[in-house]
Amino acid sequence: MSAAPTSLDDRLARALAPFLEEPARPALLAVSGGPDSTALMHAAARSGRDRFRVATVDHALRPGSADEARAVGRLATELGLIHTILTWDAPRHGSRVQASARGARYELLTDHAARIGAGLILTAHTLDDQAETVLMRLIAGSGPSGLAGMRDERPLAPGIRLVRPFLSLSKADLVAYCEMHRLPFLRDPSNTDERFTRARLRRLLPLLAEEGLNAARLARLAVRAGRDDAALRQQAKAVLAEITRTDEGGLRLDGQRLHREPCAIVLRVVDAALDTVAPVHEAPVPKRLERLEALVLDALLPALAEGRALRRTLRGVLIEADGEGTIRLVAAPPRRARDRRR
Repeated sequence: MSAAPTSLDDRLARALAPFLEEPARPALLAVSGGPDSTALMHAAARSGRDRFRVATVDHALRPGSADEARAVGRLATELGLIHTILTWDAPRHGSRVQASARGARYELLTDHAARIGAGLILTAHTLDDQAETVLMRLIAGSGPSGLAGMRDERPLAPGIRLVRPFLSLSKADLVAYCEMHRLPFLRDPSNTDERFTRARLRRLLPLLAEEGLNAARLARLAVRAGRDDAALRQQAKAVLAEITRTDEGGLRLDGQRLHREPCAIVLRVVDAALDTVAPVHEAPVPKRLERLEALVLDALLPALAEGRALRRTLRGVLIEADGEGTIRLVAAPPRRARDRRR
């Protein structure tokens, strides 16, 4: 059930309170104009309007999006907040337009935050959004890292963090907040467009809730998976530091020592080693676990156990086991043009 209307002001204020205690730098609110982000903007203005700036990303994916962005700007001005429209004007094509738009949105917001000196970007993702994310990753076969869903916060760039203060609040709470304060908000038609996975899952979630798998339980699964994953990653970090030596732009790992660890730790050690050799920017969607499992569980660990040599490539990294217990990881050489055409 959603919270009683009389408690909503306090709940939103409490969710935002930790970010008013940060060092005195601006915080950027990402506001699309939907009920969730409109509630975020209004609650932020009531909590401390001098700290917050507002940005709306216009993806220009449908007619009227520019008018919607300007409507957000008018409401922001009424609330005493500075508003900026960020337009995504890059070419877009193919079947992954939404994924491309999401990546562009965070890039535009991060660049704008850097320009205004903001250390935080706040989004209004809710408990329902978290449940959808967990369900999508469960369907995709994710492990604990993926099932942890969206984190409360994550780094976007040096000195800039993305934070999600409303992950414990339901969408119904935020719609009720907007209605209570007579705030105008938009309804994105893509939210009900069943060409998109999230829209189809929104239709499915009420059926799952009838069997007891509601949004709150899916979100609780995310918390538990995140807690366990953090503990495993901490142990893996300690093991990686113990068994690693730098080597001509790459790493050498003590495979005999690594082989004594549980598979869950070995997977995370190799994953961290790959990222050390070929760093990648953190993405909203986790890396594919199946490829890492195929490398570690089906190839590397058997080779170490049998004393066999091994040569594999994953995520731009060449992984070699010498048959005597040493694993070497270096950046893979560029693929030849003929290979790329295959």
